[in-house]
Amino acid sequence: MSAPRDTIARRLARDAAAFMPRPLAADVAAKAKTCLLDYLCCVFESRDLDTSRQARAITRRTEPGAPVIGTDLVAHPADAAFANAVTGHGLVREDMHVASIGHHGVVVWPALLALTQGRPVDGARLLAAAVIGYEAASRIGAALFDADIARLFRPTGLASPIGAALAGACLVGLDEDAAMRAVSLAVNAASGLNQWPHSGGGEMYFHPGFAARNAVTAVELAAAGAHASDDIFEGEAGLIAAFRRRPARAEIALFHDGRAEILAVFNKPAPACNYAQTPCQAALQIARDLGERRHAIRAVTVRASDAAVRYPGCDYAGPFERPLQAKMSIHFGVAAALANAVLEETNYRLPASAEIRRLVAVTTLLPDSGFTDAYPAKQGAAVAVELTDGTRLDRRLDDVIAASPETVRARFRRAATVALGGDAATEIERFVDDLERTQDAGRVASLCAAHAREAVT
Repeated sequence: MSAPRDTIARRLARDAAAFMPRPLAADVAAKAKTCLLDYLCCVFESRDLDTSRQARAITRRTEPGAPVIGTDLVAHPADAAFANAVTGHGLVREDMHVASIGHHGVVVWPALLALTQGRPVDGARLLAAAVIGYEAASRIGAALFDADIARLFRPTGLASPIGAALAGACLVGLDEDAAMRAVSLAVNAASGLNQWPHSGGGEMYFHPGFAARNAVTAVELAAAGAHASDDIFEGEAGLIAAFRRRPARAEIALFHDGRAEILAVFNKPAPACNYAQTPCQAALQIARDLGERRHAIRAVTVRASDAAVRYPGCDYAGPFERPLQAKMSIHFGVAAALANAVLEETNYRLPASAEIRRLVAVTTLLPDSGFTDAYPAKQGAAVAVELTDGTRLDRRLDDVIAASPETVRARFRRAATVALGGDAATEIERFVDDLERTQDAGRVASLCAAHAREAVT
């Protein structure tokens, strides 16, 4: 037999396998744990949303199986991954990797937590596999996407299932050939279009669900011996040719510059689109400085990167019929921050207040060459407001201010306490902190099930 081709998919499988036995650097392990807690927090806060209920409605109970977080439902791992990913995306506050324009954690974690069920997987292996998932999805997304392509295809739907499949292959211990096949199969299942911001559709919420379910299925098929194309990335009809129609923007290789991409992931402060984060933070500073004088705002000008202005749904001034339209709109986010002087989920409740509607109508969004040049290394934005008496206030932020690990933990404790009780919240956080020392990583999902309230003593 001829030697295997040295393709991108095979190199990803080989490099991932080489990475897995190594202990994680302290900062990488800490970041992975923060991202896991942030993901779980988003699930707990979103479990009663319509989209979460819809995902559970098509999830068939089966035992043994994988827990659907925050409920007593147990399902096939692929179905549980779907429901947990959709629910985790409900707030639009999941973690973000800017260079790939992707929310990888909301796909990687559901897939891995599902695949830990019924398998002897230790916590150190779960963390390492997650880092691989973020790494692969981030590198693939950064190589594929620019502002033009991101206007058409959803980065999370395309890059994240591939990273999650590679992570899953590592988690369950597939060999290089099988891991390559899992990656190739996941590439074939990568999907997600960006028509929803134009039409007010809600399919965005389900993109991570499709991605996580496809990742689990790809791993299971590869483990069963399914064949797939080695050259699925660089082939004549492979991923790069199909989506870019031109060469990749960057090399697709894991840790090739000596750093882990999970460290470039940031945890969102506001439950809204990534590109609305910095403008909303600048607006919040102005609102707090103005106090009650903020009701005298006559005009608002927002400047951001070209990527922010051009991303579907961001340069939108209404009408706002669904919360997702408000969460994507920079106009709405800035107006709500100015009107309410907070960055909370309550900002996006509809129908919007008369003051928010008034401020949206007087807001202008413009691209800024300086912010464009600095992107994606930095996500800067500036907000200027003019009052009725002619006073002008400006706030410029050179980069988004990420939610700190302490903030992530505090909101996790609040959400988990509401969902499961204080004892369960404490137990989950303690278990995540000690993941490297546990032999049963599958307990993470079990502790997050609704029946855990009675199980914790």
